[in-house]
Amino acid sequence: MNIELFDFDLPEELIAQTPLKNRSDSKLLTLNRRTGEIQHHRFRGIIDFLHKGDTLVLNDTKVLPARLIGQKKETEAKVEVLLLKQLDDNRWETLVKPGKRLRQGHEVVFGDGLLTGVIEDTTEVGGRIIRFHYQGIFNEILDQLGQMPLPPYIKEQLEDKDRYQTVYAKHLGSAAAPTAGLHFTKELLQQIEEKGVQIVYITLHVGLGTFRPVQTENIEEHHMHSEYYQLNEEAAKKLNEAKEEGRRIIAVGTTSVRTLETVVNKETERFEAKDGWTDIFIYPGYEFKAIDAMITNFHLPKSSLVMLVSAFAGRDTIMKAYQEAIDQHYRFFSFGDAMFIY
Repeated sequence: MNIELFDFDLPEELIAQTPLKNRSDSKLLTLNRRTGEIQHHRFRGIIDFLHKGDTLVLNDTKVLPARLIGQKKETEAKVEVLLLKQLDDNRWETLVKPGKRLRQGHEVVFGDGLLTGVIEDTTEVGGRIIRFHYQGIFNEILDQLGQMPLPPYIKEQLEDKDRYQTVYAKHLGSAAAPTAGLHFTKELLQQIEEKGVQIVYITLHVGLGTFRPVQTENIEEHHMHSEYYQLNEEAAKKLNEAKEEGRRIIAVGTTSVRTLETVVNKETERFEAKDGWTDIFIYPGYEFKAIDAMITNFHLPKSSLVMLVSAFAGRDTIMKAYQEAIDQHYRFFSFGDAMFIY
């Protein structure tokens, strides 16, 4: 399947640079994937599309303030380090900029020495393995020194770190936010529960690979990055009960979709409590076993996420919906508007 099938022209001014003042004020495009019918609402109106007995699945990962600005000890040259994956207590896989300045054995100083790191090795993709040295608790130091690792298409600095976290973020470990969840407020979630909708939390720590466009001309040749997930016994039990009783399972975000489709047994269609790494790649032709509907943002051209929603609703249907969103001046990407596909 050719990559060009998932390309579209997106005016740059539609790429949202900042979050709205009120999370649930964002626009909501609803798409009936069977009829192709499109409607326009505000996100807070999602409650009208949720039914008593539905199970709403939220990814409760929390974004690390993983962007560190420091200095190379020997020259005091400015360097930027982006934490990707914790390898053990003090060792991390990272991306560094400028890479040429940081070779094995070099030391980087952050926050006047509050945190230091030594380059131990390079990775296959040009990153660095860094061993950090500090006194105290690493996450507290990171919260003090780190910045949110905003996607490359967002040029403005975020004034409030919490706006790149969902209101239900709990488990620290993501390099990026599960952005479909950014539209929910605590009040809206309470109203949804009061309507009789069951909320289930799962965890998938989002990697930076989620922002990268697919590079191969034939999408089947693309290799997905791996991301860590966790589904506990309680969540699996609730999901299996919903399946058995024929109630809808609605995933919030492509991260929740990928996790659910990873942990569901394709033969029995039962959810299995487990944790591990997933590199599942969902594109047209994929047979969904876990979900009945999804809430998602609007994604980059040629990205694996556009392919995922195309697999769920059909490529032609998604491309028409995206063109409608562009015509109606919807905001795209991480701080943009939302879509409910049912």
